[in-house]
Amino acid sequence: VQVMESGGGLVQAGGSLRLSCTASGLIFENYHLSWFRQSPGKEREGVACIDRRGSSTRYADSVQGRFTISRDNAKNTLYLQMDDLKPEDTAMYYCAAVLWTPFMTTAEALGASSYNYWGQGTQVTVSS
Repeated sequence: VQVMESGGGLVQAGGSLRLSCTASGLIFENYHLSWFRQSPGKEREGVACIDRRGSSTRYADSVQGRFTISRDNAKNTLYLQMDDLKPEDTAMYYCAAVLWTPFMTTAEALGASSYNYWGQGTQVTVSS
């Protein structure tokens, strides 16, 4: 299984970025997918997650209303649209996948220990 993120970069506060994540070696539509982020000295934080059909999404409070997660199962691709970026959004962003199971709580869906496939990350830096 290979998971690869792209789309990170340097942006000014208030700007936007769209991250992408492709996955191969698995049946993409059978997987629950999430975005995580981690900055130096901090724990990895769940940002947003989406179920296998894209019909259910959940967000961390810190990004609710600013970030949008989506997926295109035909292209084996996950997205994260990030708007109104803030300096505190600066972090390495990771895509993660786990075989879908029903009744995942929000804590489980946004918890790093739930996931077994990870990408290498893409850096997002927001300047003030």
